[in-house]
Amino acid sequence: MPRCAVCGTGSRQPPFRPDPPEQAPDLDLRPGEPVRSTMARWLQQCPSCGYAAPNITKAHPAAAQAVAAAPFRALLAEASYPPLARRFLAWAHVLEETGALHAAAEATLQAAWVADDLRRDDLARLWRLEAVALWRAGPPLDAEQTVRVIDALRRAEAWTDAAATGETLGLADPPEAVAQVISLELRLIAARDPGRHTVATALPPPSRRPHASHQKIAPRGEGLMARLKRWLGRG
Repeated sequence: MPRCAVCGTGSRQPPFRPDPPEQAPDLDLRPGEPVRSTMARWLQQCPSCGYAAPNITKAHPAAAQAVAAAPFRALLAEASYPPLARRFLAWAHVLEETGALHAAAEATLQAAWVADDLRRDDLARLWRLEAVALWRAGPPLDAEQTVRVIDALRRAEAWTDAAATGETLGLADPPEAVAQVISLELRLIAARDPGRHTVATALPPPSRRPHASHQKIAPRGEGLMARLKRWLGRG
């Protein structure tokens, strides 16, 4: 029985190994079905201290302090947040407190996906903007992360910021695939469209992407162009 790395409590935590998604990912890289509907199994959570992670038997040395602190306890008790979203936000909180800001942004965005599914547009907008703030507070963003920032801003209806970020990235002479996604994002922003759109809208199908909860999806240094070619079966 796995034991929580923070408090030592044992609990049943079935491992999750997702199959590759068969449908195109969203522009923010939320995977398509069948992986899309498995979010409840992406994270484990300790039933005692509330620590959440892809594998609760592992934790940063500073995680115990973060879990014991008042902000984390208040987050777990926030009844206005959907339970599954709280799990992703709990993981995001620990990541932020231990300095992994980009990973915290990813987990916060995943909480927004939960809100999307529950049609809690208010919370989805809030958490997308929080994800953007975390991305921007961390190390310099690469092209893939910047495209996701643009999509998060558009989905949160932060039109001016989304347009400015997209135009700036477009002027940086990005690879063709990145430029195609930026072009679509800018058209959607101009149309004041905050809706969900897939990578297949900007690029020819099939567009596939590994599970968004994977910690290390692509080789270090691999850019968005190379990833898209690989996902599209062109690599």
